[in-house]
Amino acid sequence: MAGYGQFCPMAKASELIGEKWTILVLRELMLGTTRFNEFQRGISRMSPTLLTKRLRLLEQSGIIIRKKLSSQKGYEYRLTAAGKELSPLIETLSIWGMRWARNQLSDNELDVEFLMREIQRRLKTDQLPDGETIICLTFQELTKHKTWWLIVDNNDVDLCTEDPGKDVDIYINSSVRTLVEVWEGDVDIRSALRDGTINVHGVSHLINTMPDWFGVCIYKDVKRGDAKLLREIAE
Repeated sequence: MAGYGQFCPMAKASELIGEKWTILVLRELMLGTTRFNEFQRGISRMSPTLLTKRLRLLEQSGIIIRKKLSSQKGYEYRLTAAGKELSPLIETLSIWGMRWARNQLSDNELDVEFLMREIQRRLKTDQLPDGETIICLTFQELTKHKTWWLIVDNNDVDLCTEDPGKDVDIYINSSVRTLVEVWEGDVDIRSALRDGTINVHGVSHLINTMPDWFGVCIYKDVKRGDAKLLREIAE
């Protein structure tokens, strides 16, 4: 990567984390992602080759370390002290994005793999019954990755795109856009259930308590900024 040719601390920091996709790799690390296949699910539109390159750069820069998994194949990636110090930056960017860049989403931004990864992460397992709960989500408009299964076993949540062969406790049918809008806090899940944009059937207890256990973005309460202000500044 060509540098900025300045000793400015911001310029030097940008040389390390300013390339495309690097911020999203850091986001995943902050959210607890450690395995290569987990990064691929959270950033599905990033090629494996480029992901490998970015992880290597972060390792060389001292922001992460790569550790061999004991008794298993592969590696895990962990933030160093320097990497952890980036957490407030990632959080501030996320809040700013929810306030100022949360405009109308185009269809090609509706990344179902990231959405499902977030649903897996945000699921409130303490609001679900003890033992195993099987949740099946179907996105009718999709042909690829149309149906997903969440296998909840107490606090552990596995995400599958192939039928695990288990009895499903609750079926959820929706469009990707509707669930993204629910996740962002733009649509109340109770309203979506009432008007049928989210259709559910299965165990009545899970249906009735879905607003309690279906996790959404932690920044959903960030209020939108006035889009007119950005336009005025640009003009």
